[in-house]
Amino acid sequence: MKIAIFQTKLVWESPKKNRVLIQEYIDSCDDSYELLILPEMFTSGFTMNPENVAEPMDGETIQWMQFNAKNKNSAITGSLVIAENGNYFNRLVFVFPNGEIEYYDKRHLFTLAGEEKVYEKGTEKLIVEYKGWLICPLVCYDLRFPVFSRNVENYDLLIYVANWPKQRINAWNSLLKARAIENLSYVIGVNRIGLDANDMEYVGSSQVNDYLGDEIINCEDEQGIFIVEINKEEMQKTRNKLNFLNDKDVFKIEL
Repeated sequence: MKIAIFQTKLVWESPKKNRVLIQEYIDSCDDSYELLILPEMFTSGFTMNPENVAEPMDGETIQWMQFNAKNKNSAITGSLVIAENGNYFNRLVFVFPNGEIEYYDKRHLFTLAGEEKVYEKGTEKLIVEYKGWLICPLVCYDLRFPVFSRNVENYDLLIYVANWPKQRINAWNSLLKARAIENLSYVIGVNRIGLDANDMEYVGSSQVNDYLGDEIINCEDEQGIFIVEINKEEMQKTRNKLNFLNDKDVFKIEL
């Protein structure tokens, strides 16, 4: 599968400006990419003011994602602030090329920033079936919790979209590699760059690690689109040879 990773600065709490910014990148892509991945809260930055940026599931950003998915004949995913039934969600939306949608609400809300005080946490893990791949998309702080990320569904690709700051970037780099190794899965982490309104600095380090934890690409602190191709057949050969997932523990998550 050919994948485009979007590592970019974000305009604080401005969905319209961020859509325009990202649209320029999307327009520069040809039609060979099968999946486009945007960062966490790509319309706003990591805001604790959801009332300033929240949209419904039939709002402008969702329609924009559907348009681009159809226009590029590619899936597109990333998280944004959604308002629904009187609550706010940090919701990852996965839009298929035909415009259909599946979504995942961030389960592990970042208490250090008070995210749990303004957003409702999700309870359901999402496994997306797309072009013969099983994909598990998660959001930022979820990366620190290996039990929830554990490959009990035999997924092929684990995705984390994030606003992960500079002062903890070593954890980002280490945990992405660990999740790949322990789950015998490709792992893609897509982070933003730049400063936000809280003077929090982000240095990217968006990356792709293979099923053995070897780094395929690291975007470091550059802004732009980064392209990677991943191979399910090669991964499956390694899984069949090593069989590590057959020895995984059985557990139950209390929601």
